[in-house]
Amino acid sequence: MRSASMRLNASHLEKMRIVGYAANSLTSRYYDVLRTQILQDMDKNGWQFLAITSPTPNCGKTVTACNLAMSVARLPEREVLLVDMDMHKAQVSEYLGINHSNNLLSVLEDRASLGDSCVEAKFGPESVSVLPGTPARDGAAEWMASQTMANVLQAIKREFRSGIVIFDLPPLLLGSDVLSILPRMDAVLLVTGVGTTTPNEIKECQKHLQRSHLVRVVVNKVSETSESYYGYGYS
Repeated sequence: MRSASMRLNASHLEKMRIVGYAANSLTSRYYDVLRTQILQDMDKNGWQFLAITSPTPNCGKTVTACNLAMSVARLPEREVLLVDMDMHKAQVSEYLGINHSNNLLSVLEDRASLGDSCVEAKFGPESVSVLPGTPARDGAAEWMASQTMANVLQAIKREFRSGIVIFDLPPLLLGSDVLSILPRMDAVLLVTGVGTTTPNEIKECQKHLQRSHLVRVVVNKVSETSESYYGYGYS
C-alpha cells in the first residue's frame, strides 16, 4: 500500500505526550509492557484489528493509541496501521503533527483511495502508517454502521494483511457509533481515567463489551487534557 511519507517532529510529540517512539524513555516502558501483553493475545488468536475506546471523553484513548502504535512499530518485522475512526473528535493528526489532505472520510466518500489517504509517519528508523480522520459534520453513526465502512475495513485487511491495525474509536458511552463497529473488531482495549471515569461507567462498558474480546483495561492517571505525564495500571 503506497502512501505519502513525512518525518515526525520529536519536540511536538513530546509536547503532546507522545513518547512511544523513544525506546529509552521511562514513560514509554509502560506502553512497551502493554504492547507485549496485547500482542501475545493477538498473535495467539490470529487477531489483526484492535479497537481502542474509553467510556467518555478525556480519558486518554488517543494518546494511548498513538503511543501503542509507535511502541509496536519499534519491534523488528512488525508493521502497524493507526486508523483515526473517531468521527466526532478526530485528534490523531493533531497529536502526531500530521497535515494531510486526505483522510478516512475521503475514502468513505470515494474522493480518494486508501493508499492516497494514508501517511507513513517516520520517527528514527521506524515508521507508523496512519489513516487520519476528520469529524463528520453529520451522520457519524450512520457511516460507522454502513456497508461502505465494512468495505473499507475489508480493504484495510486485504492491503495491510501482514500488520496490526489499531483503531482509535469514539468514546463507548456517547452513542451507537462504537456498538455498530465492535463486531468487526477482533479485540478491544478500554482506556479509563482516574477522576474521570466512574465505577458505573465501567460497569456499563463491560455490559456493552460482553460479546467482544476485551484484552485489557488501562487505568490512566490523568486526563488527556493535562499537560503532565501519566502512568498506567492494567487489569
